[in-house]
Amino acid sequence: MIVLDTVPSGALLLTVGVLFAAGVYLLLERSLTRVLLGFVLMGNGANLAILVAGGRAGAPPITGAETAEPMSDPLAQAMVLTSIVITLALVAFVLAMAYRSWQLHGHDEVQDDLEDTRIARLADADAPSYADSDAEESGSTLDEEAVAVRDEVALPDPATPPGPGARGGDGA
Repeated sequence: MIVLDTVPSGALLLTVGVLFAAGVYLLLERSLTRVLLGFVLMGNGANLAILVAGGRAGAPPITGAETAEPMSDPLAQAMVLTSIVITLALVAFVLAMAYRSWQLHGHDEVQDDLEDTRIARLADADAPSYADSDAEESGSTLDEEAVAVRDEVALPDPATPPGPGARGGDGA
């Protein structure tokens, strides 16, 4: 039986596949914490895949050193270092988003986009998702339309008094 030196271990390939599969599964969740864990698993899977693709370990890649075994590929190691830095930056960004979401809403769930939901309803009804605003005159200005639009994520303006039925700070 002939075993080639360039054939990677089956256990390493299986580990790469499991890391990628678990990472993709976690990326499809709504919780930003699970998305964060998915990025970490996929980053580790990518690092392991690059190292497996780099071949077997060999002598240090230093020119002038006389050894009998072949040198290892330094490119794979440099790419893994770059991948670690990119994964760290991505994890820091998603962690900051999750923390901010926790501060604002008390949870880290990603909510549905209202515009996306509207377009999905129009697609179900087979209606166009746009209106030709140049062809018809609505009679209102952009400022009047802007007042009517409600921002789902905007915090209430502290300068405006709370309306009837809203909780106030008077303890009533």
